[in-house]
Amino acid sequence: MPILTDRKRATGLGSAKSGTMHHWGMIVSSAMLISLVPLFIFTFGRILGAPYEEVVAYYSRPFPAIVAALTILVSMIHFKNGVQVLIEDYVQGTARKVAIILSICLCYTIAGIGLFAIARLAL
Repeated sequence: MPILTDRKRATGLGSAKSGTMHHWGMIVSSAMLISLVPLFIFTFGRILGAPYEEVVAYYSRPFPAIVAALTILVSMIHFKNGVQVLIEDYVQGTARKVAIILSICLCYTIAGIGLFAIARLAL
């Protein structure tokens, strides 16, 4: 039985050197969502159920359009980071890489479609 130091035993099992930055990103995005989600609910709830012309006129104003766009963007970034941590913790091997790539592509696709829809309404 070889005698290994603690450092040798932990090689390959330790930090990937990005945990603190990732955690800080999640804290910042969740803090942004704390203020953005109530604003989004307030602005979106006001126009919910209105005819299409009123919705277009409402989202032509800068404040509702910016709140909706920021909410979509920040929530998708927060979701991407959270799902990535979940996949890294519970999926192994090649499936991990595939799942991370698919989740990132899905989040960016949803964010792109949402921002395109807001841009179409606002412009």
